[in-house]
This record gives sequence, structure tokens and C-alpha cells, in this order.
Amino acid sequence: MWPWAMQFFGSTLEVLEKAFRLLEAQVPPPKRKVWKDSFVFRYAERTIHQAIVQKLARTISGLHAVETLLVEGLFQEQGMIQRALDEIGEDIEFLSLAVIRGELTQRHKEYLDYFYAEEFHDPSDIMGSHASRGMVRREKIRAYINRELGAESSRADKIIIKAYSGFVHAASPHIMDMYGGVPPRFDVSGEFRRLRSGEHADDALNYFYRALLSMALAGKAFGDEELFTEMRAEAAKLEEKIKARRAAR
Repeated sequence: MWPWAMQFFGSTLEVLEKAFRLLEAQVPPPKRKVWKDSFVFRYAERTIHQAIVQKLARTISGLHAVETLLVEGLFQEQGMIQRALDEIGEDIEFLSLAVIRGELTQRHKEYLDYFYAEEFHDPSDIMGSHASRGMVRREKIRAYINRELGAESSRADKIIIKAYSGFVHAASPHIMDMYGGVPPRFDVSGEFRRLRSGEHADDALNYFYRALLSMALAGKAFGDEELFTEMRAEAAKLEEKIKARRAAR
């Protein structure tokens, strides 16, 4: 039997995608842009709301990836996706709070410029036209969020961020979690999924909960108070189920 947490993945993803489609429909759609002998899609207006929609799209696809990797027992790769989701969630907060507060700072403008910048300016000269994309430093984004929400970055948050970076950069202690069995060897195919899936499913559930909060904040940035309230309520229900289950252990 799969871990209890996984029963909530599908229903939460349905709620998130339904909400996402409502927000997606509220921004001008992408337009075709010529690329070599074909085309790509791009947002011509390059607005902050379109940026939020794109970040939400990656949030939901990331959660699908987490679920798939969990089922396959690829926990190292699950950790990598969750680390990416940490930053995507911060980006949604950073952008949404600017809209809610009614103040697009210079840092937000820089972020959007970097976000929408093309990797290659000339499709016929990939090597020659490559441009390194700039970035707003992550600590600046976190400082803005903490300031606006009246919170301080806790030591626990910093530890979690650093710990998950070990999955991304393939640190030795993280890799050694792949080692075991009889005889001991590295599990490179998810063979140990039955032994380790419970703890990783519980961990993943936190990201589904946080995605609901991200969607709620995005809804508020779009001026949709009904969606904001609905997503907050969904998050609260999921939180209660998590607490009840963990208290029963």
C-alpha cells in the first residue's frame, strides 16, 4: 500500500489546475514568434501577471514531477524538484506582493527584465548570440518577502534550503542515501521505493500544501478574492488532515 499522503496528491492537483485555468484566462495569451523555419510562443506584453501565470504553471508541473518520481522511488531527483519549487514559490510571493501592495520596485522591474530575456538573440547563430541571463539575488528576493510579510527568515528555513541544495549539487551525504540493500549497493533505479517512500511522501505533501498558498496569493494579486478565500480554505483543510495523521502516529 502506498503511503497515506499520496491520496491527497490527485485531488490537490485538480484544485490547483482549476484555479490556474481561471488565472491563465485573465492575461493576454502568448503569440507566435518566428524562430528559424518555425515558431515559438511568447508573451508579447511581458507583464507581471503573465510572469505569475508562468510560475504557477511550473509549480503544478513540478508537483506532477514530484508525484511521478516518488512513485518510481527516485528520491534524489524528487529532492531536486522540491528545491526548485522552493524558489518558484518565493518568486510567486515576490511578484504577487508587488501587485497587492501596488508598488513595482526597481528590483521587480529588473527581475522581469531578466525573466523575459531571451537566451539566444539570433536563432541562426546559437553560439554567437547567446547572452548570459542576469538575476536578482535570491537573498534580495527573500528579504523583500520577509519585510512585506513582517517575518524574519528563520534558521530552520535556511537549514532546509541548504539541505535541499545537496540534492541539486549531488552532495556525498545525499548520494549515500541511495546506498543499501543486501548485498549493499547504490540504488540507481528506485529499487528501494518500498522502504523509503513513506518519509518522502510526507515530505512531498508539504509542497502540495504550499502550492495552495501560492495559488491563494496569486489569486489576490489578480483581484480575485473568491479564489483567494477558496485556496486558503483548501490549504487549511489539507493542513488539518496532515496534523491529524501525524498526531495519530
